[in-house]
Parts: sequence; C-alpha cells; structure tokens
Amino acid sequence: MRLAIFADIHGKMLLPFKLVDLYQRTTGQKIDLILQCGDMGAYPLLERLDKATIKHAKYNRDELGFHDQFTKKDPQIEAYLDELNLQMICVRGNHEDHEYLDELEIKYANESRFPIDVYERIWLCKTGWEQHLVLDSIPFSFVGIGRIGDRKGRSDARFIQDYERRILKKLQKTKDDFDVLITHDKDAGSQRGYGMQEIRNLLDQVIFKYHFFGHTGEPFYQEQDHNGITQSVKIKELEFGESGILPKNCFVILEKNEDNEVSIKTVDQKITNVLTAHYWKDWE
Repeated sequence: MRLAIFADIHGKMLLPFKLVDLYQRTTGQKIDLILQCGDMGAYPLLERLDKATIKHAKYNRDELGFHDQFTKKDPQIEAYLDELNLQMICVRGNHEDHEYLDELEIKYANESRFPIDVYERIWLCKTGWEQHLVLDSIPFSFVGIGRIGDRKGRSDARFIQDYERRILKKLQKTKDDFDVLITHDKDAGSQRGYGMQEIRNLLDQVIFKYHFFGHTGEPFYQEQDHNGITQSVKIKELEFGESGILPKNCFVILEKNEDNEVSIKTVDQKITNVLTAHYWKDWE
C-alpha cells in the first residue's frame, strides 16, 4: 500500500493528481490514495474568498482552481481523473469557504468523510472521526484535525470549533492505535501562543505512528514527537518558488506492508521539477 501526502495546495487542485501521475509513470510504483494537510483553497463562490486569497489571486489565478475547475464538470478533467482513479482526502485549513464545508458536513452528518467537488475526487474528513480503509488489501487507519488553533479566544471558522473539541475529547479515550494523524496546524508544543493544543492533547493520549502537517511555512523536518512514539513530519507547502519550481520535500510517500510496518520517503526534486509553474497545467 502506498500513499502520497501533500500540504497547502491553495487552489491548485489538479497539481497533486498530476504529481502522482508523473510519479507513477516515472517510477512504476502505484499510488493508492492522496492525503492533503489543509489549505485546499476550496472556494466555490468568489464572493466568499478571504482577504489573503483575494490578494494572491490578483497575481495568480491558480488560487481559484477549485472554483474554476471543480465546481462544474469539464469533460477533459473528468476523463483525466477517471483514468487516474484516485481520491484525495483532505482536512480543513484556515483558507477555505467554511460556510460551504459546514453545509456539506451537515448534509453528510453520519459519514466520517464526504466529497466536496463535482467529480467526487476530493473528500474532506471530519475532525476527530476515525477513518478506516483497506488499500491494496492492507488496512490503513488515520484521524484528521482541521483548521488552526488559537489562544486568544477567537471563534470564527478559521479556528477549531467547540463541537470538534468535544469529538476529540471522546477520541482521547479510545484504546485503538492509528497509522497516521493528519492536521493543518502543528501541535502547541512548548511554543507559547502557537499551534493547536487539541493536537498536543491527542498525541499525548492516542498512539499514531506518524503525524503530518503543513501551515507553518517551516522547512520540511522529521522528528520524534514528545510522546516518544509518533514521528512528527512537517511537509513543505506545495507552492512554486520564484524560479518556478516546487520546493524540496513537498511530496511525501508513505508505504505500509503486510507486516504492518509503515515508512516514509520524500520524492526527489528530479521528478517534481518536471512540473513548473508555467507548465504544470498543460502537462499530460
């Protein structure tokens, strides 16, 4: 079983799929699923863009990729996604249309995850809900925590909500272990006023082999979590630099074998450099 993991795509919805396609063609290794660490840029309605997205979209239309390409069917995109036959499961970031996502979450009240796009290829997992899949005949389990933390008492939709805190408190009592925790924010750790305390609480109570996150702008790193068990992995945001190429360590592969052993590796830039800022949309 093999997964691709990305962070912070900010509207470039097709880019993770194209990177996975490129990886499969280059290496001959099949990817079973994509996980994404939030800041999808899921804005179906342009009048509900946040200030940061409006600012960046003035210079780069890619920020509006969800609106442009995933709210109405494009036969060419649909055929491409059907042939690739992959889902991308995401958590919420702080740059999303949360009103839209809240409406869908209510609609799918009894489901742990639900589709958010017209092709049903991009799925959102609810904060604190257990996710259990079987991929290539191997069981895989994970939990997602969306949005960001706040210690100033703010409660707008960018920040974790009270109902999500209640779900996470129930999850802390589980006796189950999980392969992965995927979040947008990092855990609060020892940095005062930064990160999400709810992530820290869960990592202290529940066993995860790996924790993946984005959001912070920090370089990629992998280190053992304070709990002494989990490997904490900051994935570099999927953003093109001034040179028009993607940064190092923005594409992570997770593998799990039949012996329940889980490992990760980063994808070489020789592969990711193929899809440049000016070329990736035309690559086939």
